[in-house]
Amino acid sequence: MKIFWIIFFLVFVLENNFNTTLPVLISGGGHAGVEAALAVSRAGHKAVLVTQNKLAIARASCNPAIGGLAKGHLVKEIDALGGIMGFAADISSLQFKVLNKSKGRAVWSPRAQIDKILYSTTIINTISNDKNITIIEDTVVDFTVDKGVVNSVILSKMGSVNCSALIVASGTFLNGIIHLGKDSFPAGRFGEPPVKQLTDSLREKGFRVGRLKTGTPPRVAKNSVNLDKTILALGDKNISYFSTKHSPKKSVKNEPCYIVNTNINSHNVLFDSLKESALYSGKITAIGPRYCPSIEDKIVRFSDRPSHQLFLEPEWFGSNQLYVNGFSTSMPYNVQLNSLQKIKGLENVEMIRPGYAIEYDYFPSSQLKASLESKHINGLFFAGQINGTSGYEEAAAQGLMAGINAVSFMMGTDPLVLKRSDAYIGVLIDDLITKDIDEPYRMFTSRAEFRLSLRPDNAQQRLSKKAYQHGLISNNRFSKFNLFEENVLQIKNILSSTRIFDTTLSTHKTASKLILAPKTSITSFYKDIPSLSSFSEHELFSAETDLKYKGYLVKERKRAELLFSMEHATIPTNFNYTKVINLSNEAREKLKRVRPETIGQASRIAGVSPADISVLVLFIR
Repeated sequence: MKIFWIIFFLVFVLENNFNTTLPVLISGGGHAGVEAALAVSRAGHKAVLVTQNKLAIARASCNPAIGGLAKGHLVKEIDALGGIMGFAADISSLQFKVLNKSKGRAVWSPRAQIDKILYSTTIINTISNDKNITIIEDTVVDFTVDKGVVNSVILSKMGSVNCSALIVASGTFLNGIIHLGKDSFPAGRFGEPPVKQLTDSLREKGFRVGRLKTGTPPRVAKNSVNLDKTILALGDKNISYFSTKHSPKKSVKNEPCYIVNTNINSHNVLFDSLKESALYSGKITAIGPRYCPSIEDKIVRFSDRPSHQLFLEPEWFGSNQLYVNGFSTSMPYNVQLNSLQKIKGLENVEMIRPGYAIEYDYFPSSQLKASLESKHINGLFFAGQINGTSGYEEAAAQGLMAGINAVSFMMGTDPLVLKRSDAYIGVLIDDLITKDIDEPYRMFTSRAEFRLSLRPDNAQQRLSKKAYQHGLISNNRFSKFNLFEENVLQIKNILSSTRIFDTTLSTHKTASKLILAPKTSITSFYKDIPSLSSFSEHELFSAETDLKYKGYLVKERKRAELLFSMEHATIPTNFNYTKVINLSNEAREKLKRVRPETIGQASRIAGVSPADISVLVLFIR
């Protein structure tokens, strides 16, 4: 009998700990997939990255840039959480520029023009040298579920592979179709085959599927452009790096971009050929991004505008290939070329690769929890364009969160869920799981109601502690953060305790009061407070911004606390909304479909009014 119980105990232990030894499997090696794999590894666990082509890992398949409006905020947050995107962008930068400088500091947005080849190579080398990550060149076509939990995946070549969790980060590859004029062909990206079977598997397991569309511009030969007729666009002289990881000092490149403008002649070429466009001929039925329309969509929607600005951007250092930013199109090759050649400076332009549109499957993200885990299959996570988003940065942010939460699932610990008041990443994910995605989702600063608090300069203050608690950053990096935080506090204390003569009012005031004047900078006090020179520019900037925003931040904090109290009011998992008689029909339909986890999530669903929320709260209580 004693032997029986010993055997029983050993079997029990093995069954309950076996999953912690199995790897997290990631389907897709794009920006979401690599951040997921690295997050799993940093947390001390094994990851298997399945990709069709090792050389395509972290490929910047569209624009040669990282960051930009609101996207730069995401990159800074990814870096604060230990991600690689900002570091790789810094290493491969061709030029840096902070956008929105004419507006308040909270919406200043860092952007880097990158060398696409060096960016991808940097990440490939990092992953290849990571002992916790295994790369398999294959395709995930199915997965198995045991007692409501993912327990293995089916690869097209290798067959079944056991796993503790599955992260699907398939980008535009699910049943992808490329459109070029009236021609179309299956592809996940230009020159890469689509994934055809995984959608069917997910649909059979009860998931809703939709179709979205995105596009890319043509690439042209730099030596065929008359650069003397273009406007030079250089980056900033004072560099604002993304990453707090200090890479070896290197000379900072400032490679130029070039600006040209379309005109009525180039528009007429497009107008005359609209019937040839995949978009306007009816071949494309999926919805494209409203905020980043194709050039043919621009000339139709904004027909009163005589021109549109285009940026010619280098794709790698020394490249003869320029990316025509602003000219996304699905027109035939000859139409694209003829339209471009009507533009000043591009009269003799040669096209290396035409622009094209791509349609692909996505899964409405209201089917996910705030952790990016499926609501009805445990251990299954979605990240990136499969959730209806657009952009490298949005994908990378989701991949990182899915990676660490897959580890949390495997270990049986609470997931890392960022609130809307914590980070742009929190806004992104909350929007995805509570709003109807009827076009590719892109992050904007206007989406963040707490944007005064969610600045690029304070990303590490907001997120480093959470990252450290979840094993995403090292002890050394966390110590550097603590030193940074201490120095920022010290600067503010110095400014609060130092009185300086105010010439306008002929009286003495503390430096912390004087700095509130819009045109007063901390640099104004260097002569009166020599000790400030011992701090870094980043520390000084962060302290100054905290003081300038202090009054507004108090108001935002109160609003955040109210939202936080709502977030904690949970809705039962199987709550029956049909019993709530006074709900509007639209609200009832949306709530039943989205099935929000909290009252806070429910309040942000399009079509659910404050009156509906009041009724719901009263009923639940």
